[in-house]
Amino acid sequence: MPDRFEILHKDLAGRIGRLSTPHGNVETPLLMPVVNPHLPLIPPEELALMGAGMIITNSYIINQDQELRIKAIERGLHDLLGFSGPIMTDSGAFQLSVYGDIDVLPLEILDFQFAIKSDISVPLDIPTPPDVSRERAELELNTTEMRLQEAASLKREVLLAGPVQGSTYPDLRERAGRFARGLGFDLYPVGGVVPLMEAYRFRDLVDVVVAAKKGLGSGVPVHLFGAGHPMIFALAAAMGCDLFDSAAYALYAREGRYLTVHGTRKLAEMKYLPCSCPVCQKYTHQELVDSPQREKELARHNLYISLQEIKLVRQSIREGSLWDLLEARCRSHPRMLDGLKRLGREGQWLERLDTASKSTFFYTSQEASLRPEVLRYARRIGRISLEGEVLITSDPAADSSRFDNMLLYKPPFGPYPRELAETYPFNAEVPEQADSAAKEQAERNMRELMTANPEARFSIRIE
Repeated sequence: MPDRFEILHKDLAGRIGRLSTPHGNVETPLLMPVVNPHLPLIPPEELALMGAGMIITNSYIINQDQELRIKAIERGLHDLLGFSGPIMTDSGAFQLSVYGDIDVLPLEILDFQFAIKSDISVPLDIPTPPDVSRERAELELNTTEMRLQEAASLKREVLLAGPVQGSTYPDLRERAGRFARGLGFDLYPVGGVVPLMEAYRFRDLVDVVVAAKKGLGSGVPVHLFGAGHPMIFALAAAMGCDLFDSAAYALYAREGRYLTVHGTRKLAEMKYLPCSCPVCQKYTHQELVDSPQREKELARHNLYISLQEIKLVRQSIREGSLWDLLEARCRSHPRMLDGLKRLGREGQWLERLDTASKSTFFYTSQEASLRPEVLRYARRIGRISLEGEVLITSDPAADSSRFDNMLLYKPPFGPYPRELAETYPFNAEVPEQADSAAKEQAERNMRELMTANPEARFSIRIE
């Protein structure tokens, strides 16, 4: 099939893309609300009005319900659900992970997805959970890859997804990504990660996703299965995930839980509604608690806040400030911060994908010393060739008349040619008092520069 994915803007490993489907184009990063085909808490037509450009539903549930199955085959999936935009269908892998077995054959459920005209169909993979034995992970990955080979050989008019499994073994994830990419799917979901997110194991999540991305390579759309909480979107997008699916908006509403980009609150324990979405403008806290429509209205709020965060992620990618958003979001929980630090240690991989020039660099935390811009300069500082008397100073107005060269000094970069002072990233906004991480990186860079220029004579004047 022709290439369905076009990348429009990039920042870190994240990107804004355009995904073409039989029912229209959608812009990524994209959140797909999960729709229960039996009893959608928010009707799909209302989801569209709220801004959901694409939804996802479970083809296995439809297939197992005789009445729904007949209607779906006769009328098509879009007419059945009342949604005119693109619809992705899952294969029943979630039920397989919960119950251990399902009553359908792999090619049978895939043929059913084709028959009901799903825009993106998913083969029945084996969703291996985290921390299983390597033997089990390899065995189940082999089964998944055999099914992917069968699926890829089928003639189709719709998009086909190639799930990437491998449990918590990065080498298996990378292998799985490379294998799936070689089969030429249209979308690549990273599966088996919901337990990691539920347990706040974001450092392990970064290991899994980055390994999968290394195997997949750049340029293909990636779906992070089960990522529905708004506080994780920036981190997932920074790793290069393009699509997310969320049942959280409905599941949390049934439990009386109120989503924010910083975490989850219990509605009953709140006093105010700290949001300006239509739901929170319509109700006071007590009115929402007492409303007979509380569950639906809370689900609407949860989805509004999630869709809003997706738009903010897109804007951040477009203006080159995704790291700034990432830092802010990853301070919502200590384990999220672990995830950011782990991603920062993939600096060489991120640097290859990141754009060289973007909006102003704001240094707001020690984690900013892990940014690709900082690491890129650290690897290149030895290329600066200097001779004679060299002044390194933190004062741009310093008298340099008796020196052959003058370099300005700014943590976390350390010394850099003053001719670059107004260019990115050396025009960075940094605190007046540098933190230890910025100082250490700057000092490492200065030592590297001096080592690379043994014939030069350095004078250092740093406040």
